[in-house]
Amino acid sequence: MMAQLAFELGSTIALLGWLSLILGATLSSQRISDGLLLCGGRVIPFLLSLIYLFLLVQYWGSAPEGNYSSLVGVGLLFESQGNLAAGWLHFLIFDLFIGRWMIDDLKRSGKARWRLLPCLPLTFMYGPVGLVLYFVFQLFDKPNDSALYAR
Repeated sequence: MMAQLAFELGSTIALLGWLSLILGATLSSQRISDGLLLCGGRVIPFLLSLIYLFLLVQYWGSAPEGNYSSLVGVGLLFESQGNLAAGWLHFLIFDLFIGRWMIDDLKRSGKARWRLLPCLPLTFMYGPVGLVLYFVFQLFDKPNDSALYAR
């Protein structure tokens, strides 16, 4: 029951985080944008990390046969609903963090915001696929391609 609640709460909060990141990356109002990016890319991952930590403590030892040394061992870890929910939160937290990192990196580089349009949703849905696309965009940058991120 606790694991299911953590899963549902974490998933809902993460969705709000992604909406905050996407809106924050596209809005022209600096003040609103900064607030949304802080919420979606820092506050929400922190809150989700607290839930994750709670699950780790609550379900520690709930899958004594599980381990990290083989795929079968990892599968045994995830037979525990609490560990499965913690694993899910782990994905959500890091995907949000990577989404915020891409936004910050793009702002620092002064590159065009359109690059985020495919990268953020792909990172939300498929994690590393969005990150790979972001890096592919970086590979094809021209040295003086400074289409401003400016608002």
